[in-house]
Amino acid sequence: MAGNDDTYRPAPHPAGLDSELRAALEDLRVGRWVAMRDLLAKTGTRWELRTSRSQVLGAVAARSHVVREWLLDNPGGADALMMRARVGTERVLRAHRSGRENAAGLAAEARSAVWAAAKAVPEDPVPWVCLLGLAQVDPGQLAPEHRMPAPEEMLPPGPWRLLAEVQRRDPYNREAHHRTMQFLLTAQSGGPAHALNFAHWVGTWVPLESASSLLALPLYAYAQHYRDKRQRGRYDAIGRAQWTREPLINDVQRALVGWFASSVPAERSPLDLNHLAHALWAGYRYTEAAEVFDAIGRYATVQPWGLVATDPGDPQSGVEEFLKARRQCLAATRPTRASPHTSPS
Repeated sequence: MAGNDDTYRPAPHPAGLDSELRAALEDLRVGRWVAMRDLLAKTGTRWELRTSRSQVLGAVAARSHVVREWLLDNPGGADALMMRARVGTERVLRAHRSGRENAAGLAAEARSAVWAAAKAVPEDPVPWVCLLGLAQVDPGQLAPEHRMPAPEEMLPPGPWRLLAEVQRRDPYNREAHHRTMQFLLTAQSGGPAHALNFAHWVGTWVPLESASSLLALPLYAYAQHYRDKRQRGRYDAIGRAQWTREPLINDVQRALVGWFASSVPAERSPLDLNHLAHALWAGYRYTEAAEVFDAIGRYATVQPWGLVATDPGDPQSGVEEFLKARRQCLAATRPTRASPHTSPS
């Protein structure tokens, strides 16, 4: 097992294990868009990969005018229009998180970019994923499309038509379902319990043999549920009891066997890997967790470790929690040295 020495330190990267995306990001950071264009063209209609790659590219491109320059060179280009929608959505979300007053104006501009992208490639799920992202800035559910009746009676009104549009194009789209869960966590009609119900509802129709990363979705809901209990002073002192009970144990097993054991390593989300490693560690399944830590490599993520850290507000506290869990799990996989007084059998 690699990386079990005392010099190990996390070195997260937004591209994770995707080396082609990493190369495109390096060019993007210095204002060059050709590698991004080529990567998206190569990705083609692999919708799940297009969604994940464009999300990371959009987060970096939002810091510059590189997509605008691409559009000047290629007006009407479908991939460039999609990336303009991505950048616009990312800027709206950042403005919303920071409480900036121009968030509403940015949202109107982003929606216009999203509809242009949707018209250019009607079968592309990414514009609809962007609309789910924009729904997060409407926690009061003022827009009618954000309070549609739910497909399951245990779920509250929400952006269900937008999610259905994504599902029609890419049924197991990871980001769309995570965006929906994030909406439910903060929406007027939502909350952690509804987010958990949503994750379980998704689990009723995502087959184990799909190798879909949505099999790991409940782990995020459990982590958020734990944070909510902790903030309200209603969690156990050890903080691991909930990870040793049903139905959580079954959900962790589904993620381990259905997703981790069957997925393409280069396409795994570091966030999914970290949530699975945490759930296995918290459930005292150290040997299985060690395999996931090995797959993580140096790509540790802030969450979920920050949720269970001694000081949730200190990123370094989350890093220490990750390192502690990793050490415990790797130590459990090392062979026990025989006593010098033990005779060989």
